[in-house]
Amino acid sequence: MSAPGSDNLLDRTSVVVGRAASWFTLFMVTVTFVVVVMRYIFDAGLIWVQESVVWMHAAVFMLGAAYTLQDEGHVRVDIFYRKMSVQRRAWVDLIGVVIFLLPLCLFLAWNSLEFVWQSWSIREMSRESGGLPYPLIPMLKSIVVLMPITVALQGLSLFLKSLNTLRRG
Repeated sequence: MSAPGSDNLLDRTSVVVGRAASWFTLFMVTVTFVVVVMRYIFDAGLIWVQESVVWMHAAVFMLGAAYTLQDEGHVRVDIFYRKMSVQRRAWVDLIGVVIFLLPLCLFLAWNSLEFVWQSWSIREMSRESGGLPYPLIPMLKSIVVLMPITVALQGLSLFLKSLNTLRRG
């Protein structure tokens, strides 16, 4: 059930969360098909169904971010990196995690707490009549806090792997 290179608990967690989120894509396609059929064949629609597609799309990207990092699928300027030795790549990854990834994740998590807390405290629901009810909006907004946490944990895994590579080298 784990992807290549997923040899520790942090990696396996990223794989499980990422694969679970990937099922949203199939569900999104199905729900979008239902929306189109309802609209063009039956001349009917449900706002909450249409809104759910947007939220599922956001969940796929946010919950899949750590898995993408684990699978080395994020976009990077690879002109120099691919030509580096394993040791130099480990240094680049180690420094990148410490200087860029972890501070950014901490910033995003910290600054999204108020946003999510506010949504829960006001029992937020869709602004649209017939839209998503409470507690779905706060639950979905909570993913905004979960995303940097999962990416930071995967960054910690990358940090530890890089450290291990440097110690062996």
